[in-house]
Amino acid sequence: MGLEQDIQKIAAQERALRLPRLHAQVAWELGTLIRKMAEERSLSVVIDVRRFGQPLFYCALEGTSPDNAEWVRRKSNVVARYHRSSYGMGLSWKLKGQTLEDRGHSIADFAAHGGSFPLHVEAAGVVGCVTVSGLPQRADHELVVEALCNLLGRDYETLQLDPEQS
Repeated sequence: MGLEQDIQKIAAQERALRLPRLHAQVAWELGTLIRKMAEERSLSVVIDVRRFGQPLFYCALEGTSPDNAEWVRRKSNVVARYHRSSYGMGLSWKLKGQTLEDRGHSIADFAAHGGSFPLHVEAAGVVGCVTVSGLPQRADHELVVEALCNLLGRDYETLQLDPEQS
């Protein structure tokens, strides 16, 4: 699948995966769901669920490092700024031949890599994000999408990105 198709599919994911509400219990359920999935698959990831300006869930699994926490911060900043997934933004800029610096952002504070996904509440818009760091960027993104599908009762197979072509 090419960049344009991935970008379209990510936009469809963002439209489909909207929450009826976001409060501490929802964040806990989403965070613990991702943690369970990661543990079952022996994945070393950091998981962060937040309303903008308010952390609601954070977990660092064995094998992660402080670098992963920094990746979480930088990827979430992209979602906070653009209300789009960090992976979708990165692919869009790549398609246009642009970089974060071209957009006026410092790589010390922003990372347009996969793993941070907007938390869109139906009646309120994008109010936060869920972020994973520790895997290759496409896998970080897809782990979040799969967890949101599970939480919301959506069919992951219809929303997942096609496998990356080598």
